[in-house]
Amino acid sequence: MESNNNSLRQQIADMRQSLFDEEMLDRHYRTVEELSDKDHPNFAEEVMTMYFRDSTKLIAIFENALENAPFNFIVLDKYLHQLKGSSASIGAKKVWEKINEMRDCLRERDIEGTRTVLQQLKKEHDNLRGRIEPYFRMLRQVGPSEIAQRPK
Repeated sequence: MESNNNSLRQQIADMRQSLFDEEMLDRHYRTVEELSDKDHPNFAEEVMTMYFRDSTKLIAIFENALENAPFNFIVLDKYLHQLKGSSASIGAKKVWEKINEMRDCLRERDIEGTRTVLQQLKKEHDNLRGRIEPYFRMLRQVGPSEIAQRPK
């Protein structure tokens, strides 16, 4: 049984490390993890769950706003600014990068470019969610005593 537990712990460590190696997450996520403690062992998971709930809504609002000309570039940029801040604070590096690309397109009034990058943003957002949710499920299997280790 101990061997299975060690194997699961290694899988968890490998999954986590791959999120950093593939630059899906950055050092800001480590800060979120460090806020977990014995009273809030799932803090990082809770923060990420809220992030995905809120960011998914914001992406949908932004996408809808891109369907309705004339475009209010100030409002569109405000949505992206909000999404950029929340993505940066949880360390969603690739999502954050796509938001910056979209903001550049908006500044140039390039709606088609913005729509193209929006699809890339949604893909990165979905990829991150698809990778981090199984990681959290595995963490719950080993229990709250498993504190994440810094990546190599």
